[in-house]
Amino acid sequence: MISFNDIFKSSYLENVTAVTLPDMALALGLSLCLGLFIYFVYKKTYSGVMFSRTFGGSLVAMTMITTMVILAVTSNVVLSLGMVGALSIVRFRTAIKEPMDIAFLFWSIAGGIVLAAGMLPLAIVGSFIIGIIMLVFCNIKSSEKPFIMVVSCQDGETEARVGQYVNGQVRKAVVKSKSAQKGNIEVSYEVSLKGDDTSFVTALSDMDGVNSAVLVSYNGDYMG
Repeated sequence: MISFNDIFKSSYLENVTAVTLPDMALALGLSLCLGLFIYFVYKKTYSGVMFSRTFGGSLVAMTMITTMVILAVTSNVVLSLGMVGALSIVRFRTAIKEPMDIAFLFWSIAGGIVLAAGMLPLAIVGSFIIGIIMLVFCNIKSSEKPFIMVVSCQDGETEARVGQYVNGQVRKAVVKSKSAQKGNIEVSYEVSLKGDDTSFVTALSDMDGVNSAVLVSYNGDYMG
């Protein structure tokens, strides 16, 4: 007759002590610190429209989860094979819109793996260097602040006069897009101002044949 102990004669109970409590506490504590550092760098280098705290929090969680998984994998070879098979069926449907978000996700995963593998100098020094590089390069600001100006005209003759006027009022003006329909032509310019004076936009809107003129600031990633 099979007893209760016979059921657990496999290596399950042995795996309970495969990773000691001090190892778990140290690895998860360091991964928490590393995840918070990655979150700090992400917050300081973010250049989008709306900052997502949930994505920043997911970077911390991703680092700790990866550390936990790798700790389990390194303690048991058989478990590592099963883990590969289990994770191979996972599919993520959320689209990553910002290229830098992919870099931060990969950084979190790589940091968790390196920490769980016990390579503490590589994880700490490597993450510090990566963070400094991202802070330096992502926060470099251009000396010229770009603007997008959208002008709505009634006809082609007005469009030509608008182009001449704009070129005389700004340092640089480049046509980014143009849409035309009967009785209305809308042109988008990328402009660099000579100073902080934007009164020329008001004068432009009062020009004969101009329906409206709008000037907005943007981060230089306009696609048109």
